[in-house]
Amino acid sequence: MVKHNNVVPNIHCHKKFCESSRGPLKVKLALNQASRKKSRRLTRAKKAAAIAPAPLQKLRPIVHCQTQKYSAKTRMGKGFTLEEIKAVGLNPKYARTVGIAVDHRRTNKCNESLELNVGRLKTYLSNLVILKKGDDASAVSQLKGTVQPIDRSKPALEMQDVTDELKSFKAFTAMRLARQETKVAGYRVAVENRKKKE
Repeated sequence: MVKHNNVVPNIHCHKKFCESSRGPLKVKLALNQASRKKSRRLTRAKKAAAIAPAPLQKLRPIVHCQTQKYSAKTRMGKGFTLEEIKAVGLNPKYARTVGIAVDHRRTNKCNESLELNVGRLKTYLSNLVILKKGDDASAVSQLKGTVQPIDRSKPALEMQDVTDELKSFKAFTAMRLARQETKVAGYRVAVENRKKKE
C-alpha cells in the first residue's frame, strides 16, 4: 500500500510493446495504402465525369481564422451566409444548385467581410455559364482545383531615401506624448464644460 505523499503507481504492465515473455509485439499494419490511394483517385475521377462540365469543388467564402492569435490570417470558409447570398439577389436553394456553398449558421461580424464575399459572388456569377437542355456540354471545359483561390501575392515594397527630417523624428517621445494626451483628454473636456457652466 502507498504510504505518505507518494505517487500512486501507474505502470502499464498489460501493454505489449516488445518481444518478451508477456507476448509478441502487436502492431496494426496498413499495407493497403497504395490501393486505397488509387481507389480514391478513381472515385474522384468518376464523380468529376458524372457532374461534368460543372466543377468538382464549390465556391467558398474567404473568412478570418479563429482566436486573436490567428485572426489576421484568412482561409476558405464552409459556405456563404444567407445575408451574402441575399445581397447578390439569389436564394440559398438556387445558389446550391449553381455550385455555391451556403452555410446558414455563419453570420457576418463586419461590413468588410460582407463586401469582400459579395464581390466574390458577383465575380463568380459573371463568369458562370448555365447550360440549357440540348446545349453542347463538350464546348465548355471543366474547372479543376479550387474555384477562385485566395490571392496571396504581396504588394511590391516602395523604397524611400532617409532624410534628415526622418532621422530627427523621435518616435518613442511622440508615442509617449500621444499616450499622455489621450489620458488627460477626458479631464480637460470636463474642466472646459465646468468653465462654460460658470
